[in-house]
Amino acid sequence: MGHAMESLQIEYPLELSISLKYSKEELAGEIKKLAMIKLFELGKISSGMAAKTLNLSRLEFIELLGKYKVSIFPYESKQDLLEDLDNA
Repeated sequence: MGHAMESLQIEYPLELSISLKYSKEELAGEIKKLAMIKLFELGKISSGMAAKTLNLSRLEFIELLGKYKVSIFPYESKQDLLEDLDNA
């Protein structure tokens, strides 16, 4: 049994796809990928949910994070981690 899926429509100026040299499909894929990366980075979704949305394995999504220089860890800095440990 499949999962329920939704669709999202985004309006954008034609110049955006022209300046990026992306087709409509490439732009849609890039926006989807970047949205999942950012939602994960903000702690809004899990890596598993992001991977599922992008039709990737969790490992493939984690590798994608590396390409975009996004940490798989929720701490922005070593200091944030140390503060959390002190408050634990």
